[in-house]
Amino acid sequence: MDSATLLGLAGVLAAAAPVLFAVIGETITERAGVINLSVNGTILLSAMGGFAVAVNTGSLLLGFLAGALIGALVALVIAFSSITLQQSQVAVGFVLALVCRDLSYFLGNPYMGASGPRLPSAPIPLLGDLPLIGPLFFRQDLLTYLSYVLIFAAWAYIFKTRPGLMLQGIGERPAAAFARGADVNRLRYLYTVIGGAIIGIAGPAYSLSVKAGWKGTISGLDGIGWIALSITIFGGWNPLRAAFGAYLFALLQWLGLVLQPSLPGIPSQVLQVAPFPLMILTLLLVNIGNAEWVERALARLPENTRHALARLLRSLRAAPPAALGVPFEQE
Repeated sequence: MDSATLLGLAGVLAAAAPVLFAVIGETITERAGVINLSVNGTILLSAMGGFAVAVNTGSLLLGFLAGALIGALVALVIAFSSITLQQSQVAVGFVLALVCRDLSYFLGNPYMGASGPRLPSAPIPLLGDLPLIGPLFFRQDLLTYLSYVLIFAAWAYIFKTRPGLMLQGIGERPAAAFARGADVNRLRYLYTVIGGAIIGIAGPAYSLSVKAGWKGTISGLDGIGWIALSITIFGGWNPLRAAFGAYLFALLQWLGLVLQPSLPGIPSQVLQVAPFPLMILTLLLVNIGNAEWVERALARLPENTRHALARLLRSLRAAPPAALGVPFEQE
């Protein structure tokens, strides 16, 4: 593998890190039974807020903490509106996505084009010198390393620990979890805020690392949150599968840049936005296996082909938590 390709793939891992934070934060939130549709606005507002704090304090750590705090506060509004006031999670989240987006552009005007700190690369000694995998995985910045850890930590917590099983319970069968002694609404508050804080880190991950700086409407961040929501569904609310979706999206973005010189007849704007509809098509494949017309179409195919396609569709199929978006009244 030539050095340019290796460098490009290493860039894919770095570019996927912010998406991973957003997707895993949303996965945790939705596992608890709460839908946070404010992800797109949260990323924009936390990107602006984190960058502004880092510029004014000179501290990258405070910038990332500011992003996490913004994400947690937005999530707290969603939790209060949906759990305490029992308002529509979809409506509240969508309105917050728009409000946060516009706030980021308005409040971020003084920081447009400003120079600020950027997270430096931090190669890991010895591991960074390994052939092939060293430059690919171990010459990244701390945020990318943290994204590796977050994937497996979230998976292990959700599926291998008792609190994680309770988290699944309050999203799947809150009444049964309540009967076992769980304070369902308190836990939903907790996981919604935690998930929001993780989503909030995605913002400064862009403005302080991947796309350093704040450029307002031309930052290229608007829309990333909606992709993160689709990847959450594509991932079947499983951090490992969601990570694959995040890396696939980043890979498609990189391929759009790589293929641009080879396809001069195609406008560059088409290749830049191509990953977005491709991810939507991928999401369609996740749910298409549930349609009756697909089953009828498969029935007309030769047996071997039918079985192979059926196995593929079953492997892609994902079901949301049964109580997702459903308020729970504790007696």
